[in-house]
Amino acid sequence: MADGFNPKGMWAPNGRAFSQGVIQGEGEVIYLTGQVVWDAHGVVVGPGDVRQQFEKCIENTRCVLNAVGGTLDDIVSMTLYFLHREDLPIIQEVRAKYFPAETTPVSILIQIPGLVIPELLIELVPIAVVPYDRFHRPTDIL
Repeated sequence: MADGFNPKGMWAPNGRAFSQGVIQGEGEVIYLTGQVVWDAHGVVVGPGDVRQQFEKCIENTRCVLNAVGGTLDDIVSMTLYFLHREDLPIIQEVRAKYFPAETTPVSILIQIPGLVIPELLIELVPIAVVPYDRFHRPTDIL
């Protein structure tokens, strides 16, 4: 698990789910591909619903991390690509639900004009560090 921090003299997160900095603990660094809202069959989940889409991105992330012994708490950094500025309060709410203050990763939010297919409203690109005592190689290595 990474240790997040917010130094004095910096602007504060003010209740938003992120840390100014994260100290990476010892473990295997896991780089995940951009997680979108496809289910196991490649079907888009939650068309038009950014809350449902972001939650699916997080659940897909959880699935990848579980394959190597990781959890969402192991995420040290995440980049979020999103389409609509008016979705920011929902995005912040969902982030706070899944990432408590004591394990919040650093993050970047980038508003973009579109994603690979029109139904996608958000994409999550996380980086995690899974501690050595929990890490195991996945059974389905390519």
